[in-house]
Amino acid sequence: MTKLGSEKKQLLKEIEQLSSELTEALQKKEDRTVQLFISEERFALAMRTANDGLWDWDLNTDEVYYSPRWKSMLGYKEHELEGSFSTWAALVHDDDKEAVLQQVNQYVSNETDSFEVEMRMHHKNGHEIHVRSRGFKVLRGSSGEVVRLIGTHVDITSQKKAELFDQKHTNVLEMIAKGNPAAEVYKEIALLYEERNPGMRCSMLELSGNKLLHGGAPSLPKAYCDAVHGLEYGPDIGSCGTSTFTGKRVLVENIETDPKWKNLKEVALPFGMRSCWSEPIKSSSGKVLGAFGMYYDYPALPNDEELRDLISAARLAGIVMEREQNQKRIRDLAYTDKLTKLSSRSHFYLNIEELIKISSRDNNKFGLLYIDLDNFKDVNDTLGHDVGDLLLKKVAQRLKKACREVDYIARLGGDEFCIAVSDVKGDYGGAYVAQRCLELISKTVELCGRVFTPACSIGIAYYPDDGSDLKTLLKAADTALYTAKDFGKNRYAFYKKELTLKTEYRFKVEQYLREAIEKEQLSLVYQPKIDIRSGKVVSVEALCRWNHPVLGHVAPVDFIRMAEEIGMIKPLTEWVLKKACQEIMAWKKAGLPSVRMAINISPSHFLDSDLVPLIRSIIEETSVSPSELELEVTEGEVQTNQNNLTVFRHLKTLGVYLAIDDFGIGYSSFASLKHLNVDFLKIDKHFIDDMVSDDKTKLLVGSMIEMGHNLGHTITAEGIESKQQLNILKELGCDTAQGYLFSKPVESAQVLKFLSNGNSHLH
Repeated sequence: MTKLGSEKKQLLKEIEQLSSELTEALQKKEDRTVQLFISEERFALAMRTANDGLWDWDLNTDEVYYSPRWKSMLGYKEHELEGSFSTWAALVHDDDKEAVLQQVNQYVSNETDSFEVEMRMHHKNGHEIHVRSRGFKVLRGSSGEVVRLIGTHVDITSQKKAELFDQKHTNVLEMIAKGNPAAEVYKEIALLYEERNPGMRCSMLELSGNKLLHGGAPSLPKAYCDAVHGLEYGPDIGSCGTSTFTGKRVLVENIETDPKWKNLKEVALPFGMRSCWSEPIKSSSGKVLGAFGMYYDYPALPNDEELRDLISAARLAGIVMEREQNQKRIRDLAYTDKLTKLSSRSHFYLNIEELIKISSRDNNKFGLLYIDLDNFKDVNDTLGHDVGDLLLKKVAQRLKKACREVDYIARLGGDEFCIAVSDVKGDYGGAYVAQRCLELISKTVELCGRVFTPACSIGIAYYPDDGSDLKTLLKAADTALYTAKDFGKNRYAFYKKELTLKTEYRFKVEQYLREAIEKEQLSLVYQPKIDIRSGKVVSVEALCRWNHPVLGHVAPVDFIRMAEEIGMIKPLTEWVLKKACQEIMAWKKAGLPSVRMAINISPSHFLDSDLVPLIRSIIEETSVSPSELELEVTEGEVQTNQNNLTVFRHLKTLGVYLAIDDFGIGYSSFASLKHLNVDFLKIDKHFIDDMVSDDKTKLLVGSMIEMGHNLGHTITAEGIESKQQLNILKELGCDTAQGYLFSKPVESAQVLKFLSNGNSHLH
C-alpha cells in the first residue's frame, strides 16, 4: 500500500472515531457547544494532511459550517460566504443538485450505508470545478435520530479533465479507425485540445503542392479560414506557412511584432489572435503533410503541458492526413482512367446509379451520351497504338471542354466515352452538349507529323424516358449510337427517332436565324389599334415575321424564343425598334396622320441595362418623337422590385408610352400597378374569347376595365374577331381594340392605304 493510501486509511479511522465521540457526547448530555467545537477542531486538524475542505451541516437548522479550505477551493476567503445550506445550493451546478440531495436522503434514511458523491460547483472566477464529497452521520442519543452530517470536499477537477481527455482521445482514435470523414475528425481533434486548454483555438492546414488548404478549425472565424485557404508556404509566411516550409516547430509569442507575420498580421489581429504556435504534421515516413496551429488571444509561449499537447495534436492529425492521402491514391487508381485521366468505367457506373437515385427522388431528368470515335481502328492499324493513345488523350481533352461543370464524363474503354448531362429541362439539353462534342472533336490535330480530322458518333438516351436503371439506360444510349452510325457517322441520334428529327430542325432554325438577324432578312407587319367609340386608328403594333427559303414560314413564338436562348434577342430588338421608327418617319414624310407605333419588348431584354440607352439612341438616330413610341412588356415581368420600378421610371422620363401586355394572365395584376407608371393595359385574348359565352368572364373583364380606369390607365382589348365581342366591350367602356375584325397584320404599303385620303377609320 502506498504512503498516500495509508494516510487516507488513517484519516477515515480518525473521522469515524470523531463521529463516535460526538455521538457519545450528545448521549451524555454534555455541553454540546464546547464538545462540538473541540471535535471540529480535532476533525479539521486531522484533515490538514489530506488537504480537504470540511463541512458540517445541522439538518434541523440548515446551518452549515464551511472550513477555510472548503471556501478556498471555490476561490473565496475565510470571511466570505454565509454559513447556511442555501450557500451550497447556490454554488452547486443545477444539473447535479437534485441527484446529490437524493443521495443525502437515502443515506440519512439508512437506504444506503455510505455517502459519497461527485458534483460540479461554481468557482468565484466563473469556471466550474469537480468535487468529490464524503459525509458521515451524527446521531442524537438513544433515539438514533440523525442531527448532523459532517464531511469533506476534495477538488478532483484535474482528475476529471484527464479522464475526459482520455475518453475523447479514444473517441478520436475510434473515428479514425472507422474511417469517419477527415473534416469530422479534424473538428474533434481541435475541440479535444481546446477543452483541455480554455481560451485556445486550434487549426489544421493541409499541404497541397506549395499551398496550405483549410482542414479544420471549428473555433476560428470563417473569414480568417477563408483568408489563409490557398496560402503559399514559405520561410516567413506566418507560423504554419513557415513550419510546413521548414518542417520544424515554430513558436510565435507575439503576432503583432514577429517578422514572420509581417504580411499576415492584418488578417489575424482583427480576430483577436495574438500568439500562434505551429507544429509540422508529418507522415510515418517523415514527409510534411501540413501544420497544426494553436492560437491564444494574448502574447505567450507554451508551457510544458501546452507544448506536449501541440506535439500530440500534430501526431494525431498526421494519422488522419496520411490516411486521407493513401485513400485518395487508392481511389485515383480505382476510379481514374490511367490514359486519359477521366473517370473509369466502374466509377462512372457508380455515379450514374447515384444520379438515378437523386433524379428519381427529385423527379429530375438527365441525358446519357454514348460516344464512339469513327474509324479509330484504322489509326491503330496503320500508325500503331502509341499514336492511337495520343489521339485518345486529345479527344478526352476536347470532350472535357464540351461539357459543362455539372456534367460528368468517363472513358468506358477503347475509344468509347460516356457523358451524363445533368439538369436537363427539355429534349434539347443533351443535343447541345452532343453538338459541341461533334464540333470540337472534328477539329484537325497533328500527331507524329500526320494531320488527322477525328470524328465521332453519339447516341443520346434520357432518364427516365428511355430507361429507369443503369443497364436499360446504357442499352438505349448504345442503340442510339448505332443509329447515328447507320445514318452516316459524325453525327448524333436519339434513342427515339422523332427527337432526332425535331432536334435537327431546331438546329437548322438556330443556324438560319443567326444569319437572318445579322443580315436583316426578317420583315415587319403592322396591326392597327382602333378607338372603339370613333373607329379611328390610334396606333399600330409592329410584329416581326420570318419567311425562309428553306424552312418556309417560322412562327414568331418559335424564333423569338430561339433568339432569347441563343443570345440574339438584343440585336433582334434593336433591328425591330430601328425599322419601326424608320417607318413612322416615312409615313410622316408621306403626309399621313401621326399614329403611335407599339413594339413588344422581350421579357429577357426588358431588365437589361442596355435597353434604355438603346431606345434613347434610336430616338436620336431616327428623329422620331418619343410620344410616337409605345413599348409593350408582358405582365409576368411587372413585379414590384426596385429594378423594375427603375426601368419603368427611366423609360417614362424619355417620354415614351408604356403598356402592360397580356394583362390578367400573369402574376402581378392590380397589386403591382399602383407602383408602376404605365399608360395602357392590354386585356389578353383569352378573356375576350370567353366573355361572350361566360358571364363570369364578362364580369371579370368589366372589373378589369373599371379598375384600370380608376388607376388612370387606357384599356385595350386584343384578339377581337366578332362584332358581338366589340359590342360587349363598348358596353363595358373599353377604350381601344385590336384584332382580325378590323385588320390582320399587314405590310407597310397597306398601312399607307388605310391611313391616307381620310381612310383612318376601320369598321
